[in-house]
Amino acid sequence: MVLACAVVRPWGWSEAVFAVPAALVLVVSGAISLPAVAAEAGLLGPVIGFLAAVLVLAQLCAHEGLFRTCGAWMARVAARRPRRLLVQVFAAASVITAVLSLDATVVLLTPVVFATAARLGVRPKPHVYACTHLSNTASLLFPVSNLTNLLAFAASGLSFARFAGLMTLPWIAAVAVEYAAFRWFFAADLDVGADVGAEAERPEWPVFAVAVVAVTLAGFLLTSAVGVNPAWAAAAGAALLGARALARRRTTPAAIGRAASVGFLAFVLALGIVVRAVLDNGLAAGLGRFVVDDTGLPGLLGVAAVAAVLANLVNNLPAVLVLLPLTAPAGPAAVLAVLLGVNIGPNLTYAGSLATLLWRRIVRAHDTDVDLGEFTRLGLLTVPAGLVLSVAALWASLHLIGTGG
Repeated sequence: MVLACAVVRPWGWSEAVFAVPAALVLVVSGAISLPAVAAEAGLLGPVIGFLAAVLVLAQLCAHEGLFRTCGAWMARVAARRPRRLLVQVFAAASVITAVLSLDATVVLLTPVVFATAARLGVRPKPHVYACTHLSNTASLLFPVSNLTNLLAFAASGLSFARFAGLMTLPWIAAVAVEYAAFRWFFAADLDVGADVGAEAERPEWPVFAVAVVAVTLAGFLLTSAVGVNPAWAAAAGAALLGARALARRRTTPAAIGRAASVGFLAFVLALGIVVRAVLDNGLAAGLGRFVVDDTGLPGLLGVAAVAAVLANLVNNLPAVLVLLPLTAPAGPAAVLAVLLGVNIGPNLTYAGSLATLLWRRIVRAHDTDVDLGEFTRLGLLTVPAGLVLSVAALWASLHLIGTGG
């Protein structure tokens, strides 16, 4: 019921309106003990703090004009050529997703891509679809890229640098599969040249915002290396941009508070408690039969496949909350295989991730509809191939880099 309400959001209410009472009911009924609730809150607390800081950082980057500049850069480099524009969208979406999280790509980049396609007079569909696919697939690289990554990062015991090192090859493989599939699937749209569109403006990059993002990313590496929660680096970056935006009256304290999405953060915590209760009352035993300790290539493929299927059945956030306790004892390799499944798998269905559902709302707000059959066919083309190649790349990375150190 919590997931259904999160997907539908009846009366436009926040997901937390349904999740928080559900968690309280489970506590009062004894389905989950108070010590278990405290343990779950202790696990998710740092993750939620990290998420809040990154969401604020992304919104402040938007206030600085970073995403608008990305649109101007894409338009200028593409020179009204749809295939070249697709390359620029893939590059921008992959980097933004990796560094500023998938929410930045869905919420802030998608409208920019719509505007850029309209300015150049090209068909928007391939480029807009790329935003939702890459918000999932391209979120494999850093712990900050996705909430699922933050959870897996906490469970893996890896450093920030080791995590990124192990996920670099899978990230490249998954994005490459997406690009090849898009070039073929949307060939007709990409073959239509642009006959209209004004000459693109020369982009002026917001140097301060780019520098803060670069320093923040370096801070993630440094804090992780010394055993400090990387949320402090994200908070410092957000504080720098926030102080500048407030001084220049580009934002207000209330707007910064809204950017943190407190309701969504409460939803994440409440959902974690609900999922923990379900695990403790039988689901863990049932799923345990499908999760093996084998960290060879066949075992990793099996774990990723289970994670992908579960993500499409119950959404990727509950899926990762369910599977991490079952796979963490097998080591970081199994945890990262879960991550591949829950990040790549959601591109198969609308309900696979909350990011995809949010993307649908944005697309409809631009008077564009998403065809279920087309979305599913594209998912069938990209998800299986992306999973197989990215798991193989992870297996190779594990042998080349290892998980120690």
